[in-house]
Amino acid sequence: MFWLIVYNLTFWSVVGLILINYLQMLRSGWQFLRQLHRIPCSRCVYFTVNPGRALSIEAIKCPDFTTSLH
Repeated sequence: MFWLIVYNLTFWSVVGLILINYLQMLRSGWQFLRQLHRIPCSRCVYFTVNPGRALSIEAIKCPDFTTSLH
């Protein structure tokens, strides 16, 4: 009886830790995707001017971003 209780506690503890780790992974992935969606390069007319920075996290506050030429 004692070993059954120990087995169940161990099993559910491991399941709980895996679930917590999985939820944390989903949350950090969601936050990263939200940050990537702030990159405006695909709508910029200067998309090919600086390809090293385009579509990277550095391009989020790009001073050259514009959607139309004047």
